[in-house]
Amino acid sequence: MNLGSPDSTAVPDVKRYLSEFLMDKRVIDYPWLIRKIVVDGLIVPRRSPKSAEAYKSIWWEEGSPLIVLTKQLQAAVASVVKDMPVEIAMRYGHPSPQYAFGKMLKENPDLKEVVLLPLYPHYAMSSYETAVEYAKDIYQKKQYPFKLTIIKPYYNDEAYIDALADSMRPYVEQEYDHLLFSYHGVPVRHIRKGDITGQHCLKVNDCCNVASEAHKQCYRHQVITTSMLVAQKLGIPKDKWSVSFQSRLGREEWIQPYTANEFLELPKRGKKKLLVACPAFVSDCLETLEEIGEEGKHSFLEAGGESFTMIPCLNTHPAWVNTVAKWGTDIREGQREMAV
Repeated sequence: MNLGSPDSTAVPDVKRYLSEFLMDKRVIDYPWLIRKIVVDGLIVPRRSPKSAEAYKSIWWEEGSPLIVLTKQLQAAVASVVKDMPVEIAMRYGHPSPQYAFGKMLKENPDLKEVVLLPLYPHYAMSSYETAVEYAKDIYQKKQYPFKLTIIKPYYNDEAYIDALADSMRPYVEQEYDHLLFSYHGVPVRHIRKGDITGQHCLKVNDCCNVASEAHKQCYRHQVITTSMLVAQKLGIPKDKWSVSFQSRLGREEWIQPYTANEFLELPKRGKKKLLVACPAFVSDCLETLEEIGEEGKHSFLEAGGESFTMIPCLNTHPAWVNTVAKWGTDIREGQREMAV
């Protein structure tokens, strides 16, 4: 299950998609009426034409890159787990979880269990949580006869880290000055709101590196952990990599440092040859191809950078395909406990 995409680059389709996305109470967690006024009255009318142009700049002949890549992952995993049906669903847009569940059940009337893999390695209320709760709500309302098993965040799973490192290795073997892990940002308020202990996140000194139950749902801790594990796996010195956050929306404070600022500051610190990885995304999409690959590259080079390389997401890398297939097989055979 992935994020989703507009049906086309036409402004009306982009408007519908943005409205569905931004009206999600876990994305913009204001009361419904305020959210409605802000989203449909201000944000969507202003952003839709610009977003439509951004989508046009990265749209493929086959359609939305995110949808195309997710379908390719589906086909690749299905070719490995030949005896298990594989379907895809999106949190916003098409196909919906209801469509995917219905299709699987229709084609497999004796279906006993469906394993749902959210294509978000890290827990955030605006990504992993909203996808899971949306799928669970549909599952419960429709009263499907099969068991629904949901794979928990896998930000520190050994197989995931190995696959991510393998996909990045050819790039870090080339000459570079710095590796920037750029993750989708979230408001600081979301980090505090997601603290299940109510007394750890952004309250304890160096909170992300101090053991706590809060880390189970702390996006900031989880992305830092992923970056550290991958850097260790690839043998990258601590002074040669860092973490930043992109895709900020609105004026409130989001977790920092901001990726856009890093693109301006890194050349000043002598980091002229830059690699950028975006592990919050499993599939390349608008936020990687356009925001980083086009806008980010332009900003960095204009600020004095010499070379800029965006490392592709996992997409259909063989190690990732095999990892996904093995998770499904292991859960089916009772050899692995990965469910939330």
